[in-house]
Amino acid sequence: MQTPFFIAKKYFFSKKKKNIIHLLSLIAMGSVAVVTAALVVVMGGFNGMEALTMAQYNVFYPEIQLTATKGKTFIYTDSLQKILATIPDIQAITEVIEDNALLRYGEVQAVVTIKGVSSNFNSQYDLESRLVTGEFTTEKDNRAYMLLGIGVFNQLSVEIGDALKPLFCWYPKRQKGISLDPDKAFKKLPILASGAVSLEQQFDQNNVLVPLAFAAELMQYDQQRTALEIKTEQGKILEVQQNLQQLFGKNFVVRNREEQQVSILRAIKIERLLVFLAFVFILAISSFNIFFSLAMLAIEKRKDIAILFALGATRQTIRQVFLFIGGIIAGTGALLGLSLGYGICFAQQQFGFVKLGITSAIVDAYPIQLFWTDFAAICCVVVCITLFSSYLPAYNATKVKVGEEL
Repeated sequence: MQTPFFIAKKYFFSKKKKNIIHLLSLIAMGSVAVVTAALVVVMGGFNGMEALTMAQYNVFYPEIQLTATKGKTFIYTDSLQKILATIPDIQAITEVIEDNALLRYGEVQAVVTIKGVSSNFNSQYDLESRLVTGEFTTEKDNRAYMLLGIGVFNQLSVEIGDALKPLFCWYPKRQKGISLDPDKAFKKLPILASGAVSLEQQFDQNNVLVPLAFAAELMQYDQQRTALEIKTEQGKILEVQQNLQQLFGKNFVVRNREEQQVSILRAIKIERLLVFLAFVFILAISSFNIFFSLAMLAIEKRKDIAILFALGATRQTIRQVFLFIGGIIAGTGALLGLSLGYGICFAQQQFGFVKLGITSAIVDAYPIQLFWTDFAAICCVVVCITLFSSYLPAYNATKVKVGEEL
């Protein structure tokens, strides 16, 4: 292997007058470097946006969620509470009643998702930091209050502090017969708004928070709950989840934070994969420069190849020479591209040159995150494309006939 690599290095770094073949090699190297750098930057950008999106959703999604396997609700019995109390590493359990309801304010109305939560709900989420206006509370002076997503707040034009104009929540009554009279068909409860929070568009446009007792009264749920949200000791999520699955696996669905957001994560991963494949396709097209430079080099060096054959070189040796030349071109280009891409990403992380341009965004500049797995994947792609584009010229170089060239 040393001899083919030595010959390949001599061919590529020759000090003779540079010709069109050497120029093509430099163009090939440059194109690989540019595409590789672009791929590093794009993957870093996708990683950063994924982390930012997950950070936004994690504000409202619990570490572990228990929901009924069958049906929408379950009864939160004393025996269930005692069993949960025996599981180590659980910090807090928040009871949840969640369903769609009609929310009216004056003459304006909207269908929203009402989420009733027990008084310790703030230990599960970090919503207080997202308060836009008003006060962050769902109970005050033994009175129920509603926290609204900023989209719902704006849609209904709610005025905080107006005790004479409450919001009204409408929910279908649990009864056998269906009445055409709204007053008889729906349970209606008033509630005042305490404030508005801004998380992300889907939450802001659809969700409101109320006390658990208010939601139970509105939806006539009594001891029924739609979910239990569990906060664990730091680093103990998987252990607690496994314990819960062993105890309640037949009757409850136990999901961690990632499993609750599986559709969002899947969409992000698919989008990232498609972008990665698009850049791989561009890299494959740029590798044609490697193919043409090696093909022309094989034609130019026919006499040298014949001499090598006469000296005892095998066909495998000649193939290795040209494969090594292709590897030098692509490897140098990839190394330059990885370094350039990393430099751009590092500069963006430190100085934030590229701005999001959104005044209400959580961060000013595009977030960037780099993972070694992305670098490994890019290197593997470059190696595969290099071997593919170099094989045919290397194979054709072995067809030189010694008698015709010497």
